[in-house]
Amino acid sequence: MKGLHDTAIIAETAVLVALINSKQPAPKVQEYLEELEFLADTSGIVTLHKFTQRLEKPDNRSFVGKGKLAEIKAYVKAKAVNMVIFDDDLSGSQLRNIEKELECKIYDRSLLILDLFLQRAKTPQAKTQVELARFQYMLPRLSKMWSHLERQRGGTGTRGGAGEQEIETDRRKIRDQIALLKSRLDKMDKQSATQRKSRTGVVRVSLVGYTNVGKSTLMNLLSKAEVFAENKLFATVDSTVRKVVYDNTPFLLTDTVGFIRKLPHTLVECFKSTLDEIREADILLHVVDISHVSFEEQIEVVNSTLAEIGAGDKDTILVLNKIDLYQDNQEEEIPRTLENLKASYMNRKDVKTVFISAAKKENIDELKTMLIEEVKKKQNNMFSHNL
Repeated sequence: MKGLHDTAIIAETAVLVALINSKQPAPKVQEYLEELEFLADTSGIVTLHKFTQRLEKPDNRSFVGKGKLAEIKAYVKAKAVNMVIFDDDLSGSQLRNIEKELECKIYDRSLLILDLFLQRAKTPQAKTQVELARFQYMLPRLSKMWSHLERQRGGTGTRGGAGEQEIETDRRKIRDQIALLKSRLDKMDKQSATQRKSRTGVVRVSLVGYTNVGKSTLMNLLSKAEVFAENKLFATVDSTVRKVVYDNTPFLLTDTVGFIRKLPHTLVECFKSTLDEIREADILLHVVDISHVSFEEQIEVVNSTLAEIGAGDKDTILVLNKIDLYQDNQEEEIPRTLENLKASYMNRKDVKTVFISAAKKENIDELKTMLIEEVKKKQNNMFSHNL
């Protein structure tokens, strides 16, 4: 049949690169590369190979050493690889040098995340936030290639083109775009602030957590909202706010963007309005995927990001999700029961903790009971304050 091959979109291919050193031992690097592969897969990119090199610090010129770069180049040419993705940020000079040597698209982790956010953003505000973050990130890293900036919402298969050749022309265009996007975002932020002020007097609860831990699934379960949820990183970029009533007690529940290791600072800055939903929340539901091998590190990433945005001291309920997938790694065989989980080290003493499975709707009643108790306390404090 004519047209079958004409209309098919051929997936882009990539190789991944990371350094092993005292700060990132080999097992940790493999885990980081698996996450980077998941990011690439979510963006529609097929990973063909992972390269690692033991190097205490990145080479100033090419991130990896000459020999490793030659090895990567040989593989890229032999397999006709579309792009090389580095797990750490590249400087402008590194980006240009590597791009010149490998003659393909070069991405680092932050740029891939920014690209993915742009694909996932749905509302005008979220799109503007991500576009601004991408331009701010790219400005000091400009090379002759515009392919990084031309990767738009159409997904993979639509990139390419050299674009403008003059660096100064490029810089001027990007600065103009930054100024325009900042102006638009300022207006949107003012509108969002006005909307938040109109909710005064109602307790606000925000779902926070690492990306892909089940926040949107829990949001759907608690609020009956139709929030997009799938097993992909950053399935949700836009904030969703719903009014929920339990036991005749109303509160506002917000689902927010997930955090991730090395979340680009430009993205954090540009998502000010979205993150204000967290900053101005009365209660945080910190959702954790305890079936993930590094869930404790993910908790630390979220906690450090919350502290960075000024929300580290919020009243929090730690929601340990995906208990249906949790496997105890200890040598002795301990049945996975709710009682055993509650008796384990995971049941924190420093924060209210609850074990659930949002997908299987396990132990949701205990979460609701704990949540409504906290909401009522906040309501009473608000009432006392207003007397």
